[in-house]
Amino acid sequence: MFKTKVAELLDAALIERPDLFLIDLSISGDSHIKVIIDGDNGILVEDCMFVSRAIEHNLDREEQDFSLEVMSAGAASPLVHKRQYKKNVKRTLKVKTAEDEVEGVLTKTSDNDITLEWKVREPKPVGKGKVTIKKEVQIPYENIVEAKVMIKF
Repeated sequence: MFKTKVAELLDAALIERPDLFLIDLSISGDSHIKVIIDGDNGILVEDCMFVSRAIEHNLDREEQDFSLEVMSAGAASPLVHKRQYKKNVKRTLKVKTAEDEVEGVLTKTSDNDITLEWKVREPKPVGKGKVTIKKEVQIPYENIVEAKVMIKF
């Protein structure tokens, strides 16, 4: 009942703000509500406050004692939502699949897959020395075990 009410309030807040989306909602046995959100344009503190108020102001502490934590998906957190890929186009990702691990620049996203591009140095087909070759791979979302944005400094 409590979890359903929290989920309904959260859904209503996200309908009001279509640029925001849910990454995770958990409610522990001691009624600690933890909401992790992301946004198509990133997340500001104000966005977390908006979601927090939408939930907190519509729950009665007399009826149910609870604590509430609303946060953004961290920069080092794995990508879990298709919309997170879209907002990270042109950034370097490390993507693990069941068979492989690829690091490359995310160049495209579609409803079904992502495209990564990277450069490698390989021996020339003829003669001595090496040549730089651009490689590209399409990875279906269902094959991705984990994907993280590689933060460059």
